[in-house]
Amino acid sequence: MDNFSSDVPRSTAQCLAPLDSVESPLFRVPEGACDTHAHVVAPGNGYPMVEGRSYTPPPAPEEKYLAMLAATGMSRGVLVQISVYGSDNRYMLEVLKRNPDRLRGVAVVTEDISDQELLEMHAAGVRGLRINVLFGGGTGFDAMETLASRIAPLGWHMQFLMDVRQLPELMPRMQKLPCPCVVDHMGHMPVSLGLHHPGYQALLHMVTEYGWWTKLSGAYRISDLWQDNYRDVVPLAQRLIEAAPERMLWGSDWPHVALSRMPDTGRLRNLLAIWAPDEQVRKRILVDNPARLYGF
Repeated sequence: MDNFSSDVPRSTAQCLAPLDSVESPLFRVPEGACDTHAHVVAPGNGYPMVEGRSYTPPPAPEEKYLAMLAATGMSRGVLVQISVYGSDNRYMLEVLKRNPDRLRGVAVVTEDISDQELLEMHAAGVRGLRINVLFGGGTGFDAMETLASRIAPLGWHMQFLMDVRQLPELMPRMQKLPCPCVVDHMGHMPVSLGLHHPGYQALLHMVTEYGWWTKLSGAYRISDLWQDNYRDVVPLAQRLIEAAPERMLWGSDWPHVALSRMPDTGRLRNLLAIWAPDEQVRKRILVDNPARLYGF
């Protein structure tokens, strides 16, 4: 794993900046393709970061984000509230409002958020809330039932940044949530632990039996084979796609925070040529599925 060294104070650890260029596509990226997982970080000091954050990212402003979408062939995008801002969604919401036809968002809120605030977020393009238990600044599992009941009438989903080694214990609670659920980064568990690990088996169970969604993202967060195109992730990605091609999503995870080396965003997109060699399956993952979940 390539997270920061434990001897560096995490809140002050400076993230690398994303690469300026991207690898050319190895397949025809279909019209309407969507990158369902990226973040924006405002330039300047107008949006203070939370003290309990796990890392400090460089600016990744709207113009660089939109340029990344264009460079990777993406017509649409989904912004996920970055943990360093906690529940201050202002910058993400501003970017969404300036790009209403092209972008959607996943916010981070606390349990005391008002109904009016949720409605205003919906009007801005927010379609989900994120539970994050891996990085400081997130909302945890204690809030998920309350928040899920609040967002179900809006047609929103709950997104989980978690290590699925926690999933077997949490399944009795999560199976009762009244809204769709999405798991980030294929479960964010090292693939070296194997597909028969109870965590991955629990994820597959929720995908096949409870209609959960998964983001085919963050291969570099779970792989031991950076220099071999994350080859060890292929069996997991293909197994998830086989289990529920109609509920798979792709995301770049740009600007790739909290890593000690920087992946090529274009190469991450090109992994779909290996994971989903069938063109129609790739279209479902890149176009049809996100259009349905996010309401494009």
